[in-house]
Amino acid sequence: MDTVIVLFTRDLRVHDHPALTAACERGGHVVPLFVLDPAVPAGCRTGFLLDCLADLRASLRARQGDLLVRHGDVVAETMRLARQLEADAIYASAEVSRLGRSRESRFAAERIDFRAFPGLTVVPPGALRPSGGGDHYRVFTPYWRTWSSRPHRPVLPAPARVPLPSGQTPGDLPAHPPHPALTGGESAARARLRRWLPHGLDGYAAGRDDLAGDHTSRLSPYLRLGCLSPLELAHLAGGRQEFVRQLCWRDFFHQVTLAFPRINRDDYRPRSRRWRDDPHAVDAWKAGMTGVPIVDAGMRQLLAEGWMHNRARMIVADYLVHHLGMDWRIGARHFFELLLDGDVADNFGNWQWVAGTGNTTRPGRRLNPVRQAARFDPHADYIRRYVPELADLPASAAREPWRLPTQVPSYPAPLAVPP
Repeated sequence: MDTVIVLFTRDLRVHDHPALTAACERGGHVVPLFVLDPAVPAGCRTGFLLDCLADLRASLRARQGDLLVRHGDVVAETMRLARQLEADAIYASAEVSRLGRSRESRFAAERIDFRAFPGLTVVPPGALRPSGGGDHYRVFTPYWRTWSSRPHRPVLPAPARVPLPSGQTPGDLPAHPPHPALTGGESAARARLRRWLPHGLDGYAAGRDDLAGDHTSRLSPYLRLGCLSPLELAHLAGGRQEFVRQLCWRDFFHQVTLAFPRINRDDYRPRSRRWRDDPHAVDAWKAGMTGVPIVDAGMRQLLAEGWMHNRARMIVADYLVHHLGMDWRIGARHFFELLLDGDVADNFGNWQWVAGTGNTTRPGRRLNPVRQAARFDPHADYIRRYVPELADLPASAAREPWRLPTQVPSYPAPLAVPP
């Protein structure tokens, strides 16, 4: 009877997990593994990640398996375990980041059967190619058309049994406080999904940009760590095109990252622009103290919850890049550190889109934050929720407090007044 190690990375679930299913179908022993690599700090996601791992371990134990946890370099620790077990193969979900692809190359150089399976996206990142040539789609709309017409693989059920060989030492998960805003794990993700689907999908298209209404699913942190299958989510969404379109955007940036793995460092489309150097302005932006209430509300939501409404993300990013003139990489790194759903492809791809260096057809586009607030937070409820200094002001004043005859106590004057 042979032995397969299933290496979990950003796929912390048992439902619709092609690598896990293939290992279980092989008929031998299956050894689920996660390696906590100190060289890849989880930042503010640590508590959430450990919640996800504890839940995954419980799901595997319910299927007569377990999750082995090791500490160190992912490839080195996986190969160490493979030698100990005399494993025949290593199965994992295919990655697109530079780090993930580097690991895959290192595994491929080892004397073991290494296989990378789909599972992190709806459509595998390298599966769609433009008819006119090229290795990836550079513009979203033609990608969306092709993506929408492609048949999907079947959604896989969770395996009934994970046949772990006897005598394994699982390894301890570090003790950790729970994340203050969100419980991690596939169980919590599926529970949230069940609560949101019956009412959330129908109102999503009309309400997704309503900042105070918060009609979004808040499933993105679970997608980021693979607690939910994006393919299963797309199937459950059915014909709700606006919601499915967001999953397509996620796939789009993954296929861009596969082709341009330095998306988190270099301009995808270089622009001749000089960025300002103003640490004070950057610190004020990070703290939610720019003096522009809609921007500060978004940044304070990020600090409090490790999440930010998608419309607010666009507003605060545009403000940093176009109004303060700061390098998009500064903002992208800050988001990546604090967001529970901080993902290389989506985070850096979207920041480059806002900055005009990425996959946008309108690189000169700018947003007016006051107009955005008037349109998407007309009663200033979102602003008041996260900027309590302005809670007693009428909506118009809460959006533009610099127009008041006297400055609001404890709230700063704007760094850059929107035009």
